[in-house]
Amino acid sequence: MNLVSLIVWLVVAAVVLMIVDRLNVGLKVGGFVNAIVAAAVIAIIAWLVLLLLGALGISLGGGFLGAILTLIVAAVVLMFAGRVLKGLSVSGFGGAIISAVAIAVVGWIVLWLLGLLGISV
Repeated sequence: MNLVSLIVWLVVAAVVLMIVDRLNVGLKVGGFVNAIVAAAVIAIIAWLVLLLLGALGISLGGGFLGAILTLIVAAVVLMFAGRVLKGLSVSGFGGAIISAVAIAVVGWIVLWLLGLLGISV
């Protein structure tokens, strides 16, 4: 991943967080700059969690069970990021689960639309 791809990815992730913030599903971001910082921190924490799980020999796998486990890991990552960042707040585990689903859905839609425009992230 080059620097331009990284910057585009961070902006897209920040836009997704801002959209989810506007949906009022349990995640609050205090502005666009906070959303970019939150996107970077969430990505780093998720990478560390997945690295740790891999080192322990735990695979999230595929299928329905893999999707549920991925959703739980994403919710835990959101809750931890909410505690670390001042500009990000998550309202409990239920809010984190709903926010994780919303982030996944909105992120998929944004990436799909970008793909239609010929922009790869």
